[in-house]
Amino acid sequence: MGSTQFGNFHDFCRDSTLPVCNLFKVNQPPGIGYGGCVLEGIGLSGGRNLANLGSILFAFIAILVSIALIWRSDRKHAAVGRREIQMFLLGFIIIEICEIFTVGGIPLHDDVRKGFSAVHIAAITATCWILLLNALVGFQLLDDGTPASIGLISASAIALFIGTGYIALDTAFSWTGHFDSSVTGSNNRNIGLYVLYQLFPLVCLVLFFLLETVLVLRVLGELRPMFYLAGAGLLFAIGQIFQYVISTHLCQATSGKINGALFETLFTLLSVIGVWGFWSSITEDDWPLPVGSGYN
Repeated sequence: MGSTQFGNFHDFCRDSTLPVCNLFKVNQPPGIGYGGCVLEGIGLSGGRNLANLGSILFAFIAILVSIALIWRSDRKHAAVGRREIQMFLLGFIIIEICEIFTVGGIPLHDDVRKGFSAVHIAAITATCWILLLNALVGFQLLDDGTPASIGLISASAIALFIGTGYIALDTAFSWTGHFDSSVTGSNNRNIGLYVLYQLFPLVCLVLFFLLETVLVLRVLGELRPMFYLAGAGLLFAIGQIFQYVISTHLCQATSGKINGALFETLFTLLSVIGVWGFWSSITEDDWPLPVGSGYN
């Protein structure tokens, strides 16, 4: 990729439905304004459209499932990284709430959609960082569930959330004018968002899977949890393929009724369930021992 292409979102926004694309345009719902297939979805009264009902439904299901997983995690009182995995799930819930209004394409005022999009992008960055720190928790470099562990994860995630969110909001609303060229330029080039939204989460995810693989195979000497981990990675990859590769073809084949975004939402949910299943499988024996067992 040439240096002039680094940071460009135009092609991504032409072929996919991404929350970052809402920052670069004015008074247009997702899927419009980049020369690609227009995601029209379901027609509503007054000439409005509900662009992506499938993503909205899957996002709502993802919120309910995540709440259930948080509750189930809370029951594993002695599990390593219990609070940390719950923080990851809370981050995922915020992502899915925002996705209803950004990728889902509910008719909204343009400024409101941009606000949700900024929070969506910031939540993705912070949540992927939390997931990476969950992998480090498994090595017990810092006692899990302690104020030090929770405080370190929370403070760093909040810092990433605020920093990414500020860049996104400044891009959308031109507070300082520094990112105006991102909106007016033909390539929608924004290196800050490209690094924090596209590259940084990818690095966090790759490191998470590598660290957890080392933990399971070298430290724990187990094999079964790897099926959960590999399954989660495969499902996430499938979702990204639907989003970035298949999406535009689905849109054209269905005359703008659906695209790959709804499948990305579905497979990301299944991937998160796989990550939780992996965490549960490596902590399933960490239950409090009965009184009088001689455990010290």
